Amino acid sequence: MTYEAAQLKRRWTDGMIKRWASTAAKILLTVAAIWYLQRKVDLAAAWDVGKGLSPWWFALAMALQGIQMFVCGGRWLMVLKALGTRLPFLMSVELFMIGIFFGQVLPGAVGGDAVRIWKTREAGLSLSHSFNSVLLERVITVFALMLLAAISQPFLQDRLGGLLPVWFFPALAGLGLSGIVVLLLLDRLPDSLIRIRVVRGFFALAADGRRLFLSPLRALPTLAVTLLGHVNLVLVMWALARGIGAPVDVGDCLVLVPPVILVATLPISISGWGVRENMTVLMFAGIGVAHEQSAALSLLFGLSSLLISLPGGLFWLRERDAAQQEMQKEMGDERG
Repeated sequence: MTYEAAQLKRRWTDGMIKRWASTAAKILLTVAAIWYLQRKVDLAAAWDVGKGLSPWWFALAMALQGIQMFVCGGRWLMVLKALGTRLPFLMSVELFMIGIFFGQVLPGAVGGDAVRIWKTREAGLSLSHSFNSVLLERVITVFALMLLAAISQPFLQDRLGGLLPVWFFPALAGLGLSGIVVLLLLDRLPDSLIRIRVVRGFFALAADGRRLFLSPLRALPTLAVTLLGHVNLVLVMWALARGIGAPVDVGDCLVLVPPVILVATLPISISGWGVRENMTVLMFAGIGVAHEQSAALSLLFGLSSLLISLPGGLFWLRERDAAQQEMQKEMGDERG
C-alpha cells in the first residue's frame, strides 16, 4: 500500500469513527432527555391529551407546515441567487423536502443537509455552490431564531420572571453575529491560522458569505423571509395548542416557541426529540400550562414535522427510479 493510500484509508477510518461517535452521543442524549421527561411528566396522560386533538386544528397545522416547505425553499433559493447561481423554485422546494426527510430519518439535521448538498450537486450546481448555499442557509436560519428570541426577551421576562437572565438571548444573538463576522473573515486571517487545512477549506465559504451578508439588498430580504418562516412555525404550535385545548394564545407562542425551536435545531439529539419536549414543558409551565399538555403539544409538533417530511422521501424514490431507468437505457444503447 502506498503512503498516499495509507493516508487516505486512515482519514476515512478517522472520519467514520467520528461520525459513529457523534451518532452514539446523539442517541444517548435523546434517550437521556426522554428518560428525564418521563420522570416529570405522566406520558400516558400526555398521550390521552394528544388523542383529543381536534382534526380541524390539526389540518390547519399541517397546512401551515406545507406552507413552511415553500418558505424554506424560497429562502434557500434567495441564498443561491446571492451566490450567483440558482435552481427552479419548485426544484429548490423539492430538494429541500428531500433534505428534511433525511433530517428526520438520519441522526440530526446535518444528515439531511448532507443529502441536500449531494442532490444539489446532482442537479448541476458546483460542489462549492452546493455546500456553501446549504451551510449559509443554515447559518441565517439559526441566526434569525436567535434574533427573534432576543426581540421577544422582554416579553419572555414579563411572562416567566427570572427563568432566564434578561441578557441571555440578546447575548446569544450577539454571539451569533460575532460568529458570522468570523465566518466572513476566514480568508483574511493571519498566515499562522491560514496554514490550518480546515480554515483554508472555508475560503470560498467566506467569499460567498460576504456576497450574502454584506449586501443589504440580499441579506435583508433573506432575513425577512427567514423570520417569516419562524413565525409560521409559531403558528403551527399555536394551532396544535388550540387543538388540544391548551390555554395558550398567539402572543404566548410568539414569545415561548422560538427558544424551543432554537434548542431543537441544535444537532445534539435525533431530530430534536426529547430535548424539544423538555424545553416545551419548561417554557409553557411558566404560564400555567399543565406538563401533560405541554408534552403533548411538543410531541404533536414533532409528529406534524415528521408527516410533512414524508413527501420528501417520495421525491427521493422518484428521482432514484428515474436515474436507474436512465442508466439502464444508456447500458442498453451501449450494448446495441
